[in-house]
Amino acid sequence: MMCGYYKNPEATAAVIDKDGWLHTGDMGTISNAGTIFIKGRCKTMILSANGQNIYPEEIEAKLNNMPYVSESLVIQRGRKLVALVYPDYEAMDKVGLSNEMMPKVMDKVREEVNRVVAPYEKIDEIHLRASEFEKTPKRSIKRFLYS
Repeated sequence: MMCGYYKNPEATAAVIDKDGWLHTGDMGTISNAGTIFIKGRCKTMILSANGQNIYPEEIEAKLNNMPYVSESLVIQRGRKLVALVYPDYEAMDKVGLSNEMMPKVMDKVREEVNRVVAPYEKIDEIHLRASEFEKTPKRSIKRFLYS
């Protein structure tokens, strides 16, 4: 049980309500069997043009399991879903892929991911990054820097 943040009553009041419930910011669903599925965080949810809730973490998990993708971040730019991708340069070198080949390779990655996501979650573009994303001490991407 969480009693609150040490010497920080404002932060405590923001996450623990008057009835003692902890509000983590996680969003999910509960199946008929009672299983909880975490979809993502409410502060990272993207509202699509047609009103659908898009949880970028779900798309990123699929992207990060694709060949030649080291890490990714899905953001909204205008009306488009854009995946920022830091390629797996070591894997590329092992098979002889050059940087010039990466746009075509990433287009195939985009097509493959778009086959397994909902129509409103389809990635419009992949933008390659030359360096890793900036991270917190616990190795989470500092998402706010890239939106």
